[in-house]
Amino acid sequence: MAKEELISMEGEIDEILPDGRFGVRLDNQHRIIAYTAGKMRRFRIRSVVGDRVHVEMTPYDLTKGRIVFRERTPGQGPAKRGTRGFRR
Repeated sequence: MAKEELISMEGEIDEILPDGRFGVRLDNQHRIIAYTAGKMRRFRIRSVVGDRVHVEMTPYDLTKGRIVFRERTPGQGPAKRGTRGFRR
C-alpha cells in the first residue's frame, strides 16, 4: 500500500491549547488544531500567538495537523543569553 501524500498549508497561530497543541487559522480561513513536530520539540523551537507556521495535514482528517516550520519574525534576532556568572 502506497503512503498517502500530505497536504501542506500555511497559517497563523491564534490560540495556545493544553498538551502542546495550537489553534491555527489557515490562509483559506479554516481553523485547525495542530501539534508541534518532533524536531521542533527536540530543538526547543517555541511558538507564540501570531507566528506564521507551515502545517502538514493528512487527506483523511482536515481538522488536525502538524506544525513543521515556524517562520522567523522580522526584527527579532536570536535570544539573548543572560549572564549567569563570570567565566574566564
